Amino acid sequence: MKRLGLFMTVIMILCITVNAQKQSNRTLVAYFSATGTTEKAAKQIAEVTGGALYEIQPAKKYTSADLDWHDKSSRSSVEMADASSRPALRSQPKNLAAYDTIYIGFPIWWNLAPRIINSFIEKGDFTGKILIPFATSGGSRISNAEQELKKAYPNLNWQKGRLMNGATKEEIKQWTKKINSMRKNLGAKPFTYPQPVFIIAAYDEKRYSQCHECGLGRYQ
Repeated sequence: MKRLGLFMTVIMILCITVNAQKQSNRTLVAYFSATGTTEKAAKQIAEVTGGALYEIQPAKKYTSADLDWHDKSSRSSVEMADASSRPALRSQPKNLAAYDTIYIGFPIWWNLAPRIINSFIEKGDFTGKILIPFATSGGSRISNAEQELKKAYPNLNWQKGRLMNGATKEEIKQWTKKINSMRKNLGAKPFTYPQPVFIIAAYDEKRYSQCHECGLGRYQ
C-alpha cells in the first residue's frame, strides 16, 4: 500500500506539471530589449504567467552608438524620426496561432514604442488575440506609447498595459490576475491549474488508474 501511495503522489505531480504546461502554451511574452532592462521585466511576467518567452530581435543588432539619443544622426534617432521606419527582424514566431494572449514589451523611445515593435506587429497575424503592452523607461510613462499603438492598429484587441519600472513580483501577480479575469470574460481560458481527477478501483494488481486531465496512468 505504501508503494501505491507513492505512485499516486508521483502521478499527481506529473498531472499538475503537464496541465501547467498546457495552460502556459496559450500565453506568449514577446519583448524587445536593447540593453537588457526590458528583458528582465519580460522574464518576470513569464515566470508569473507561465508564458513562453520570445525575444524580438533586429536583423542588425543595435550598438551603443546606435542608441545614442543625443546624436540626431544615430540609428535609433533616425528610425524614431520617421514614422514609416520598419527595422528588419531577425525572425518571427512561427506558432502565433498557438497563443491567445500576447504580452508585448519594449523600452520607451522618444515617448513611443520603438519602430521594431511596428515591424513585429505588422509581420504577424494577431487577429482575435489579446495584446497587452508593457514597457520600461528612464522616466516616460507608457500611456502615449499605448495610445499610438492603438491608433496605428485599431482593429487589434489591445488591453491596458503597464510600465514595469520597479514592479515587484507581487504587483505583477496582481496585474496579471486582472488580465486573467478579463481573458475569461472574453472567452479565453484563464490561467488555472485544474485539479487532477483520478478513477481508482479497489487495489488490485490488474486494476487501472488514470488521470483524465493528462492521460497518465498505468496498471497497478
